[in-house]
Amino acid sequence: MPEFTPRQNEVLEQALRLLVEGGDRALTTSGLARAANCSKESLYKWFGDRDGLLAAMIAHQASKVRTFERGKEKLTPENLREHLETFARDLLEVLSGDISLALNRLAVGQSGRDGSKLGKLLLEHGRRQIDRRAIGLMDAGKRAGLLRFDDADAAYHTLYGLVVSDLHVRMLLGEPGLKDNARQARRAVDAFLTLHGTRQESGEAVRFSSGR
Repeated sequence: MPEFTPRQNEVLEQALRLLVEGGDRALTTSGLARAANCSKESLYKWFGDRDGLLAAMIAHQASKVRTFERGKEKLTPENLREHLETFARDLLEVLSGDISLALNRLAVGQSGRDGSKLGKLLLEHGRRQIDRRAIGLMDAGKRAGLLRFDDADAAYHTLYGLVVSDLHVRMLLGEPGLKDNARQARRAVDAFLTLHGTRQESGEAVRFSSGR
């Protein structure tokens, strides 16, 4: 996942705003430079061409879905649940936001055009970046003896399906999002841990139940 400076993040937020408010045609180098109060030279230096800017915008969005960072803490049943719920809640909030919906609708609209790259950029710099980091959490949970599965990718996609279901497709078609993303996240994680959670023996069984 690329690291952006605070100033670059501000510019990317402006670029995303332009896209949501004005569509593809509103996202021009000169228009973004005006909106973000920066030079076109800076934009080229930071992001390169238009594809580079779109890739950076997508990566910036993907970074809003938080996952466990290896080496920063020891996983326990409690903080594993916390990381899973944070991931699930962030994922729902990002997917249901105006920016994600605008990007995906634009990609679908361009899918039949020759040379259209937005769909590929969304997959590589958005979905796959989120997938890689979340699968890292799966692996860390298994190494800590807290999760059981044969295939981390399959376990992750089980979690993803429990969290998202067909919500994103329905929202792309115009349905409203959930009223309570946190509740959906808790329910999805409860179901996931029922399928893939373990009990660690340390005098007594440690249960994953959230108690909520």
